[in-house]
Amino acid sequence: MEKLPLVALISGRGSNLKAIIDAADPLVEIRAVISNRPQAKGLLYAQQAGIANEVLDHTLFKSRIDFDTALQTRINYYQPKLLILAGFMRILSPKFVAHYQSRFINIHPSLLPAFRGLHTHKRVLESGMKEHGASVHFVTEDLDAGPVIIQARIPVLPNDNEESLAARVLQEEHRIYPQAIHWFAQGRLQLQGQRALLDGKPIILDKGNLQ
Repeated sequence: MEKLPLVALISGRGSNLKAIIDAADPLVEIRAVISNRPQAKGLLYAQQAGIANEVLDHTLFKSRIDFDTALQTRINYYQPKLLILAGFMRILSPKFVAHYQSRFINIHPSLLPAFRGLHTHKRVLESGMKEHGASVHFVTEDLDAGPVIIQARIPVLPNDNEESLAARVLQEEHRIYPQAIHWFAQGRLQLQGQRALLDGKPIILDKGNLQ
């Protein structure tokens, strides 16, 4: 089977990127890693793995649209069939998102649709939730609102703080993100309208995709 060409966008430490690199999926070719921050530590993982990597510093652009246009040009140079966000901390314009519709995924540290946005671990603890987790989802114009592909759940323990909870959620992120990418590379995963399909069937969150 032909390898799936993939481009990853990062902004920081790149731990999910490292998990994807370490998975060494034979069906996936990471063609490039692009960061909007020059100091992103995740660039080192790409360099160590011999993956093309570059920085497109968003602070050098006059507007969000100018940055998004330049970013789209750089991504398209590598001709990916899948674009992933791996800790990319920028809100992207609707036009940008539409260009990669159905081949654009992200991972979020909560059980979506709960706790969209930032500071999820703090908010989970403050709300008294008994469960937390992570979700891989298709990217759509609405922030963290695209159809969910796979989730992992963990219990919130009585002695948890933000750091301990975040660490355990991150372990699950590292497990489920490569799985979702593998499904896409196999041709089993697709977006149809507002539904994620696996093997042609709508993904039901309380069945086969909860890991």
